[in-house]
Amino acid sequence: MTTQPTQSVFSGLKVVELASFIAAPAAATMLSDFGADVIKVEAPGMGDPQRLLSSIPPSPAANGNYSWHLANRNKRGMSINLKSEGGTQILKRLVDWADVLITNFPHGTREGLHLGYEEVSSWNPRIIYADITGFGDAGPDAKLPGFDLTAFWSRSGLLASTRDAGAPPTSPVWGSGDYTTAVAIYAAVTTALYHRQRTGQGANVGTSLLAMGVWATGTLVSAALAGGKPYDLNDRNQPVNALTNPYESGDGRWIMLAARRSAFPVLAKAIGRADLLSDPRFSDAAAVGQHAAELSALLNTEFRSQPLAHWEKALDEARIPYGVIKTPEEAAEDPQLRAANIVVPIEGAADLEYTVNNPLTLRGMPRVPSRRAPEQGEHNAEILTQLGFSSEDIDQLQATGAIPVAPEQEAVK
Repeated sequence: MTTQPTQSVFSGLKVVELASFIAAPAAATMLSDFGADVIKVEAPGMGDPQRLLSSIPPSPAANGNYSWHLANRNKRGMSINLKSEGGTQILKRLVDWADVLITNFPHGTREGLHLGYEEVSSWNPRIIYADITGFGDAGPDAKLPGFDLTAFWSRSGLLASTRDAGAPPTSPVWGSGDYTTAVAIYAAVTTALYHRQRTGQGANVGTSLLAMGVWATGTLVSAALAGGKPYDLNDRNQPVNALTNPYESGDGRWIMLAARRSAFPVLAKAIGRADLLSDPRFSDAAAVGQHAAELSALLNTEFRSQPLAHWEKALDEARIPYGVIKTPEEAAEDPQLRAANIVVPIEGAADLEYTVNNPLTLRGMPRVPSRRAPEQGEHNAEILTQLGFSSEDIDQLQATGAIPVAPEQEAVK
């Protein structure tokens, strides 16, 4: 009989996060979900701007500060003025304490704050130093600031390819590139921890928003590298494959079919149009491809003739792959998300009952229950004492402006 572990996989792992807005903090949250002790360091004052993101349009208006808790749950919080001498003293002790340091300060800025890899690793040679940049470590744009809309989406070719023919580019979902990139930072950290386990040595690892955007667009970018000629942008009325195309039901809902051309006989029967099997335009898979526009027009008419519930039953019975195109509000209420722990309860967060889980499943290994993100500087005294600062030291740090006398900003809970 296999004994199930009682501790989370990263229980005892110590992480310092000096980052904001969104990928790097989300990566640290993934580590915290599996037991790591993550200390989030913010500057006095506003701190991480993500504290305010839930209240900035087009973020949906809600009472709970959902965005802040999503990317910063399960952490302890500190407020430190890293530009001060006392702040540097605290930073040195944090680095000496930590197994992992995560940052997204731009090159140049980070070195001025004593956060460059060379200095940090001289304090703790076993540190896993993980960073994210906009455009990578080298090249003419290495020091440019990058955001998910600019580096991940726009520069990579992804945004230009994610639209229909004749339509201009649009603004994608905020943070979607950031949360994707967070998984890569998490992977870099765990890879480096394995390296340290084998060699005893620390490591300098990271990724960029551009690299992740190009990876997400990898099929099209690798095709371009091979000299491939791209297809035109998708036109649902003239698709490459009419069986991989969206269609509107009679009650205004949209279905995305995802079937091969060879599945047309099964689809024709499922929609009640077995007569199309004798139509020479659709006699085989090649003909279905050649007459995709005509077939698309026929399918448009058929799908508009019945409500969504009818098509769900018909397509399910025929085992035709499809997906109902849902809004985020509908996705949030999908029972599958709770059954599969994609959505999980969160403790202590005002006006929030659930949050989104990180996408990794470690079967048979416990996950830390989600608890609210920290308030600005909430754990200063606790952590400074843990690091060996006396009460007199803490008073002096406050007097010199290295840390605030009290949290300067009440977090929006």
